[in-house]
Amino acid sequence: MPLSRDELLDRLAALGIETETVAHSPAFTVAESSAIHIPLPGAHTKNLFLKDEKGTLVLVVAKSTTAIDLKGLAKRLGMGRFSFGKPELLRDVLGVTPGSVTAFAIANDIFLRVAVVIDQALMDEESLNCHPLENTATTNIARDDLLRFIRSTGHEPRIIALNATEDAARR
Repeated sequence: MPLSRDELLDRLAALGIETETVAHSPAFTVAESSAIHIPLPGAHTKNLFLKDEKGTLVLVVAKSTTAIDLKGLAKRLGMGRFSFGKPELLRDVLGVTPGSVTAFAIANDIFLRVAVVIDQALMDEESLNCHPLENTATTNIARDDLLRFIRSTGHEPRIIALNATEDAARR
């Protein structure tokens, strides 16, 4: 059974991680989220649940303004061509629905099937804003606390520059 929002917040508190959560109308996309005034400091995130040709699963956690070249990212990670994970797979593995994908959902991947890739641009921010497993709220968390939370789930995040123009410059 996937974690609920309250269970997630309890788990963060048990780890000694302080957060602030603000409820708002549903936001399914970065554009919708940008249109909502969310009175929290820090960078907003966007999240992609990807699957490559071999079935490898990846959760990409990026700064909301980062342009991501999926072809270049797959190549840099040594993976096959990416497609977006189907809603059923997303629900089965991360316990969330489309529009609610978040770094916090990695806690529901108890079989460690998903690799976590985090945008280097987020590491320049002191705090980050993520959905708390549902898109009707945003939770602010310190950058280092998010990394600690992810590691507490058994996942080791890979931090790389995701900016599409940086990817193109490397080719």
